[in-house]
Amino acid sequence: MPSLSNKTGLIVGVANKRSIAWAIAQAASTAGARVALTYQGERLEENVRELAGDLTDPLVLPCDVTEDAQIARVFDEVERSFGGLDFVVHGAAFAAREDLSNPFVQTSRDGFRLALDVSAYSLIALSRGALPLMEKRGGGSILTLTYLGSERVFQNYNVMGVAKAALESTVRYLAADLGPKNIRVNAISAGPIKTLAASGISGFSSILQHYRDRAPLRRTVDTSEVADAAVFLLSDAGRAVTAEVLMVDGGYHATGM
Repeated sequence: MPSLSNKTGLIVGVANKRSIAWAIAQAASTAGARVALTYQGERLEENVRELAGDLTDPLVLPCDVTEDAQIARVFDEVERSFGGLDFVVHGAAFAAREDLSNPFVQTSRDGFRLALDVSAYSLIALSRGALPLMEKRGGGSILTLTYLGSERVFQNYNVMGVAKAALESTVRYLAADLGPKNIRVNAISAGPIKTLAASGISGFSSILQHYRDRAPLRRTVDTSEVADAAVFLLSDAGRAVTAEVLMVDGGYHATGM
């Protein structure tokens, strides 16, 4: 595995032990990084703090990505504790359950706004906060998580697919904006994985089975495989890769019928 020795990172979006963001946190720590984790609200705080006990000297902070003041406090604390920042992992995403289960044409204005704010705009806000800390280190790597529903219609994905499409476009524009500062911005598009977020998508088990039947590798992927790809993109091994959506889905994205 590529090394993250002497690097520091911020990982946003850990909910529980099944989170992709948590698998990335574990892999980054194993690769030598010191990481800060954020949690969304008191309901998830206990989970995240308990998980953080498995990491080396972690920082655990509250962060509602829809609140600029909270984001600013996170980066203030990261700067005090770490001095600078080498990478950010953005794993925040949310859509109201009714906007996933109802026909897409019934998506509410407020639901659309919320999904785009949490799932896409937050990457911009976090990148802006990370910028001065990464400049101290001579550059950095920003990574977000997306899904093929950004390009193709998946049943019951609805407004989240639109949000992920916006997220992927955001990756490209941020990469162009921040590239001259030696800051890379990429996304990983993982195959379906049973996470807390996936539990809100009805019929998710049938999606998993479809991947097993159709993907070239004839299987789904697990969080450790996504995490290994993430470490590559966060490390110096990926130093020439930016504005990329890396598919980690067993090859499903390449199939037709």
